[in-house]
Amino acid sequence: MTRPSSLGSHAEILIDVKGVSKSFPGPAGDELRVLDSIDLQLRTGEIVALLGRSGSGKSTLLRIVAGLIAPTRGTVCYRGAELNGANPGAALVFQSFALMPWLTVQDNVELGLAARRVRPAQRRERALDAIDMIGLDGFESAYPKELSGGMRQRVGFARALVLEPDLLLMDEPFCALDVLTAENLRTELVNLWSTDKFPTKAICIVTHNIEEAVLLADRVVVLGANPGRILAEVRVDLDRPRDRRAPTFETLVDQLYGLLTGRETAEVAAEPTADTPTTMPLPHASVGGLAGLVEMVYAKGGRIGLASLADELNFEIDDLLPLVDAATLLGLVTICDGELALTDTGAQFTTADIQRSKQIFADQARCRAPLVRTICKALAGSADGSLRAGFFLDLLHRGFSEADAHRQLDIAIAWGRYGELYDYDSVSDEITADPAAVSTGASRLAPGRRREPVPDLGR
Repeated sequence: MTRPSSLGSHAEILIDVKGVSKSFPGPAGDELRVLDSIDLQLRTGEIVALLGRSGSGKSTLLRIVAGLIAPTRGTVCYRGAELNGANPGAALVFQSFALMPWLTVQDNVELGLAARRVRPAQRRERALDAIDMIGLDGFESAYPKELSGGMRQRVGFARALVLEPDLLLMDEPFCALDVLTAENLRTELVNLWSTDKFPTKAICIVTHNIEEAVLLADRVVVLGANPGRILAEVRVDLDRPRDRRAPTFETLVDQLYGLLTGRETAEVAAEPTADTPTTMPLPHASVGGLAGLVEMVYAKGGRIGLASLADELNFEIDDLLPLVDAATLLGLVTICDGELALTDTGAQFTTADIQRSKQIFADQARCRAPLVRTICKALAGSADGSLRAGFFLDLLHRGFSEADAHRQLDIAIAWGRYGELYDYDSVSDEITADPAAVSTGASRLAPGRRREPVPDLGR
């Protein structure tokens, strides 16, 4: 018997999330808002994907649904009853496997049952059934160190499914696996979902991978970032198994990409925008990487489909997103209906000599990259054109975690140094405005000034 891909709006509501927001204390004593006013329902008979970038709070939302953390505002109800602790109808699969290395496969699978005080004989029977269902029969007595990454994640699935939960929650369960293993597990998950043997009524999976969302889900919930908000819900009315090369599949991928990026398709005038370093973070892309992307678009006559480019480079579309975002942010390309198009500025950037190309990059970064613009303005306003990097980190901590704040500053330093807008001394931890950039507004080095190599911050 084949399970319906979705039971529609009349299916039973398992989870009802109403007005959920979540904030954490910031390092400066302020509030770091991760989620803002989330309304979401999860119903029987459907797989729902939470799709979003870093900073969208999708993993936080999943843990709130699991009852592992409480919302700051709003409510979460399971079968009509408000959660005040762990969700009794949910089981969670982690991306890091989270197995106990001193326990065997069977013992790991039995953990949740033991916590529920299930009798040993029944625990053993249910655990063996779950191990057999996910394809690890024969490895009951093996330890995690004896298993491959894919086999360890199978144990994670078995440990969740043995609880026979109404709702299976998965937090990027395939991202720690190699491409082939991840594809194999996705296929097996879909096959199990389509049978009566699958013990759960609904699945909610967190992912940043657009194609994974379209492959698995009946409904994709797209989250924006900083803070996380629901941007859109997209239904995936495709029969399983799904063909990545089908035009309808590619259309959905393009639609979701457009929702995730939210970039304007027209070139923006070269005036500073109202965006701030926290509302528009810098994409995690190196100058060399985004320059290579622009060169490829130029080589294709100035226009190429994003899916075609990914296929040509043998990458997932998601792998190209930071480079596309960086080139779009700087006004070097635009994207519309899944196609990258070179702008006039992008054409000048990729065909100019190195010095002119760097000047174009500097002008675009100073104008269109909020954090680079903030650094330039702060340095221009300082007494000696120099400020400690910690000054900018303190500002970034108001909108980013510790790790993300450092990452944002590293990217800004690399971009600014390449454009010769400012330098960074790792010994003194000071960022110093380039004299030529300060005095003339041009992005040139003072004669004889020595530069350090630009660090590669690509993926």
